Amino acid sequence: MLPVAPGREDLMLTRAAFVVLALLTSAPRVPSPVASSHTADPADFAVHEWGTFTTVAGQDGGAIDWLPLGGPTDLPCFVEHFQDRRDVKIAPNLINALDYATARANLWGKVRMETPVLYFYTPRARTVSVRVRFPHGLMTEWYPPATVTPVAVDRNALRQADQRSVIDWPSVRVTPGTTPRFPVGQGASHYYAARNTDAAPILVNNQTERFLFYRGVASFDVPLAAVALGSDSVRVRTLGQDEIPGAILFENRHGAIGYRVLGALRRDVTVATPPAGRAVADVRRELEGMLVSGGLYPKEARAMVDTWRDSWFEDGTRVFYIVPRRAVDAILPLTITPAPDSIARVFVGRMEVITPDIERSVQKAIASNDSAELQRYGRFLAPITDRILAKAPAAIDKQRLDALTSALFDSYRKRVSACE
Repeated sequence: MLPVAPGREDLMLTRAAFVVLALLTSAPRVPSPVASSHTADPADFAVHEWGTFTTVAGQDGGAIDWLPLGGPTDLPCFVEHFQDRRDVKIAPNLINALDYATARANLWGKVRMETPVLYFYTPRARTVSVRVRFPHGLMTEWYPPATVTPVAVDRNALRQADQRSVIDWPSVRVTPGTTPRFPVGQGASHYYAARNTDAAPILVNNQTERFLFYRGVASFDVPLAAVALGSDSVRVRTLGQDEIPGAILFENRHGAIGYRVLGALRRDVTVATPPAGRAVADVRRELEGMLVSGGLYPKEARAMVDTWRDSWFEDGTRVFYIVPRRAVDAILPLTITPAPDSIARVFVGRMEVITPDIERSVQKAIASNDSAELQRYGRFLAPITDRILAKAPAAIDKQRLDALTSALFDSYRKRVSACE
């Protein structure tokens, strides 16, 4: 080794330090444990949200009124509901004041906003306030406890131009690195799958959770229409100014699964109904890929699909699509203070398409008093029979059909959790 000239030791050390620093800054970054399962910068404060807008397509393909709150809620008893609020007034025309089941079964609207959840990612503990406005809807369920604007509820509430709702969590403590015990209710629920992410736990009024949760109903128009053209094709139309980032046409005929990936939608398209022979696992992968492309982390996308693993893939024909971000922000204005460094909001539109095959299947079941077949359509049975009644075939006894449908729907509505 050559000797270092006197007086140059400091220069050599400086050069060595510069080389080491250059190597460190140019080498591939090794993700920290906090960021190992997603792509966020661990120094950032990020918020991610997902949710679903469920609608039923009418004769022209646009969303129609139905009873979006009819049927079981499948939520744990610790989740709060609008009937728990003393300042929520159930109008007299809903028979029994504060009769939640009656209100649910008589509230007409176009959209069921299902299970939006807000996740928080941060390297350090912080406290934030969160407000979500619902300019044309009603907040119906939420957790942890929140402040929700007073509302008056009657069967036409969602059709009123001035209907609006606001939910506030004024103090949300985000606690990364902690492992609190989350509340658990009795029985299975869609609710718990959403916890399977790396989001930081939160604390609100001494209640712990992995996320902020809320649901609602509304009567706004969604940015997509879908209508069956006979039994072999479906026409899908975009109704808004923005491109639909991705869409899938899905069909389940008594367990025979088929789907078509439609990709991004910029205009009207007519597609053939998908052939059977696919597995639910296949369409799950496609949906998860769409959600990740929309901005969710892989675990969040998987949690969302797991949440609806039975409902999304039940019997019927439907279009799944990613709601444009600008539409989401207009439907549900979100304010978080202090503001995060980044926010991702990925909502799936689910539109039920009533095909001629479905109509024939329901008509046949009615003729043979096959209640098991009719129950397969669950909360969507009423819009299907309404379609049949509107066509008024001579062979159908309208009074009998109405009585049968009402009895089946009443039975379905009453299958709610014990805490209700």
